[in-house]
Amino acid sequence: MENENNNIEVQWTPASMLEITLNEPDDFLKIRETLTRIGVASRKDQKLYQSCHILHKQGRYFIVHFKELFLLDGKPSNLMLNDIQRRNTIATLLADWGLVTFVTAEQAKDIAPLRQIKVIPFKEKSQWQLCPKYNIGNSNNGEKNKKSMEEIS
Repeated sequence: MENENNNIEVQWTPASMLEITLNEPDDFLKIRETLTRIGVASRKDQKLYQSCHILHKQGRYFIVHFKELFLLDGKPSNLMLNDIQRRNTIATLLADWGLVTFVTAEQAKDIAPLRQIKVIPFKEKSQWQLCPKYNIGNSNNGEKNKKSMEEIS
């Protein structure tokens, strides 16, 4: 049975981001590409809305929900508990596949059911329209982002 508490808004700070380490130095690009194929699907349109991104800041790596990136940029966002649970499920998949290790495993314990997430196999990628809801690097809000990242330390 679904828990109605997953519809509550999260009080978020940059310190809430899920920090990870890469298992291999060249895994960053592999993780970034893999995350483009994981998210919430609209089967009738064959669209996949990417849920999470990998963020590399100041020598540290994070798996973040796209709503966390909006908040980091100082933009309005309604980050819900279910968004964090989906982020944690996706990050747990990456860990299960040997791509990442959690810096604080306890932070990723609260997960969403796998049925809430669609993973598109690489070979089926061309059959889907992959839709990111946030594009890292396309922000002119870099100063605010830099300031927010300082709050993590």
